[in-house]
Amino acid sequence: MPVDSVKDLYSEHLEIMLGPSHPAMHGTIQMKVHFDGETIAWVDVEPGYLHRGFEKECEDHRWNQVVPYTDRLNYVSPIINNVGFVMAVEKLCGLEVPPRGQFLRLILSEMSRISDHLTCVAAQVMELGAFSAFLYLIKARELYYELLESVTGARVTTSWTRVGGARCDLPDDFVSQTQKAIPETRRILKEIHGLFDHNRIFLDRMVGVGVISQADAISFGITGPFLRSTGVAYDVRKADPYLVYDQFEFEVPTGRNGDNMDRYSVRMAELEQSLRIIEQAISRIPEGPISVNDPRYTPPDKTAVYTTIEGLIHQFKMVYEGIHPPAGESYAAVEGANGELGFYVVSDGGEKPVKCRCRAPCFPIVAALGGMLKGHMLADIIPTFGSVNMIGGEMDR
Repeated sequence: MPVDSVKDLYSEHLEIMLGPSHPAMHGTIQMKVHFDGETIAWVDVEPGYLHRGFEKECEDHRWNQVVPYTDRLNYVSPIINNVGFVMAVEKLCGLEVPPRGQFLRLILSEMSRISDHLTCVAAQVMELGAFSAFLYLIKARELYYELLESVTGARVTTSWTRVGGARCDLPDDFVSQTQKAIPETRRILKEIHGLFDHNRIFLDRMVGVGVISQADAISFGITGPFLRSTGVAYDVRKADPYLVYDQFEFEVPTGRNGDNMDRYSVRMAELEQSLRIIEQAISRIPEGPISVNDPRYTPPDKTAVYTTIEGLIHQFKMVYEGIHPPAGESYAAVEGANGELGFYVVSDGGEKPVKCRCRAPCFPIVAALGGMLKGHMLADIIPTFGSVNMIGGEMDR
């Protein structure tokens, strides 16, 4: 059959399966990419390669036993997940954590946010070929992993919070070590700004790529740095303050274009804001207990466990029976590194949640990813997907 034009030679698009084994896909995402020549015509993003049953596991374990599961939602900033879940349970129980406990939760949450943003930017620039910058950023992250480890005893799966408070207080040298880490972090961030803010190759890969409009971002339910890159200054810490965030001065950085460059810039600016919050908080940490004084929810002091029968019985009941929040339902949200992280819990007065639902910030962003990539090229998928900061644990459904 004669061919009337070059257009008639193309009868269908070229389909490429990107992931889940592709290193940029984290092992948990597959993209079915259709190309019209070298241009992306259509993308189907399939997030269903991780099935751990987080929510059902929560409903089969006691309330405080859920905390280690929240660690694994976003394993780069686990304490924020811990705090979000226990806040929902504490709202159900009518508990108010003592001021020192709230300060500690805030400080460690901001350190977790810093480690998360550093990891995201490090991975993003590395996937564009900047391996040296990756090492600089991971060096900065190590400062906060060491600080978190000094408090919780773990670097990644911290399991530090408890309903009504926390597992342990700060070590003696925590404040002094934090005061050393902050200027070192700023020095490294200055190097990163110098390497990338006016780098021609970096700008060509980032500016105008992966654009999402403000209206689309809101329509998909996107929050966090991704939404703020479009110019919407929505931050749970400002919109609905929790812990003691309303006592500190900090700004909510925003972008204008909603592209990869704006998302990079917003995260870099948020790192400085988190450092500001930590500086203010460590200078004002109050004395006092870190957990509520309520035997229904708080384990006894170890001295009482070892020396009194009452303390031993109390400890035994807490371990084997757990806590029993009153029947009801509650929702609590925190500002996670990727956006609004919410937990909806339902209790029937028993030792386990009847229902535990997680509002993960990554999910709506990945839902919008296909439309953002349309019209770009294969190489543009990598920096755009990196700007999502997709965490496989949050995508678990």
